Amino acid sequence: MSVTRVASRYAKSLLELAVEKGILKEVHQDMQQLLSVVASNRDFALLLKSPIVKSDVKAKVVKEVFSKSAQELTLTFFDIISRKNREDILTDIAKEFHGQYNIHQDIQVAELTTTFEINDDLRKAFEAAVKEISGRSKVELVEKIDKDIIGGFVLKVNDRQLDESMSSKLKALRLEFSSNHYEKRF
Repeated sequence: MSVTRVASRYAKSLLELAVEKGILKEVHQDMQQLLSVVASNRDFALLLKSPIVKSDVKAKVVKEVFSKSAQELTLTFFDIISRKNREDILTDIAKEFHGQYNIHQDIQVAELTTTFEINDDLRKAFEAAVKEISGRSKVELVEKIDKDIIGGFVLKVNDRQLDESMSSKLKALRLEFSSNHYEKRF
């Protein structure tokens, strides 16, 4: 079975348990914290993926890192994952959990790339546009700054992309000018 499918099933089970216990937001914060630790600490990420390190050692490390801040349900979940020798997909489970959490909470994630940091008025306008495109009630806007787009913006919502950047306009013009429509052909 593929890693994505397995991670999705574990994430769904954890989400349903968290909803049942009424601690969905707290468990989501725990999963976000796990993703944050993995992103900021390469050694921790490698430890989870390592086939050489024994499962009980991984479980102790995970418990030590998260015991002070995580919910009891999350710690129990980590323990179950360790007993099943599935620590290597813990990051995938956390990513799947985040995606399923967004669906459950009716949140649409969108990526906005500009050349400058946007203000609150622009942020509200982009959020309204994303709500209209997706039909969701809430928006999580991931903002990125990229000077290479020269000006304008690139907005990605799921598999749709609205590219209103100057660099893409210049590429289109360059392509248009590469073929001369007024040249006589024999």
